Amino acid sequence: MDVNALPPYDDGMTAASNAPASSAGTVGPAGTALAAAVGSGVGSGLGFDPIARARQQWTEQGWDAAADGMAAITSLMRAHQIVLARVEATLKPLGVTFARYEVLMLLWFSKRGSLPMKVIGSRLQVHPTSVTNAVDRLEDAGLVTRSTHPEDRRAMLVALTPAGRELAERATKVLNAEVFEQPDLGTEDVHSLVDVLTRLRRSAGDF
Repeated sequence: MDVNALPPYDDGMTAASNAPASSAGTVGPAGTALAAAVGSGVGSGLGFDPIARARQQWTEQGWDAAADGMAAITSLMRAHQIVLARVEATLKPLGVTFARYEVLMLLWFSKRGSLPMKVIGSRLQVHPTSVTNAVDRLEDAGLVTRSTHPEDRRAMLVALTPAGRELAERATKVLNAEVFEQPDLGTEDVHSLVDVLTRLRRSAGDF
């Protein structure tokens, strides 16, 4: 997934909280709590759980059937912000974003260290434009090369350079040590989380 292509959740939520309230009161305290839930910065120190507050307010508004789902989806959105911020902060000293790191690692794992642009987009499940942008930046940094595919002139082949391979390995070592081996969850929770998210992705047709 091209995480750099995703819009910030706080933009939409702030707009929702500033929208005029309807006669049914669909925006107000509940909307404000929801905006705080997904729009606040990491470690904002609110002193309370805004998602739990929003869940309570959903119930008070009579939206009981949606309250649990709202809390689950909003928690997922907020968790995405938190873990992405942590990953990007870890990679920043290396001069690479997570989206570009994904491209490097996909090439690193390939047998020849190279893949067609179309295959990269398919494997990472992102729009071709996102792949082009990431490859452009990596090529400018001397981490990959791009050439016409020898067997299909209509296709472009992206190949890892020695510098790109070295950076991919260095970034992976740092991410493993500082993030992936320390997910701030116990082993059972990690397994449960992966199982739940796998079911969610499968039901959405992600694979």
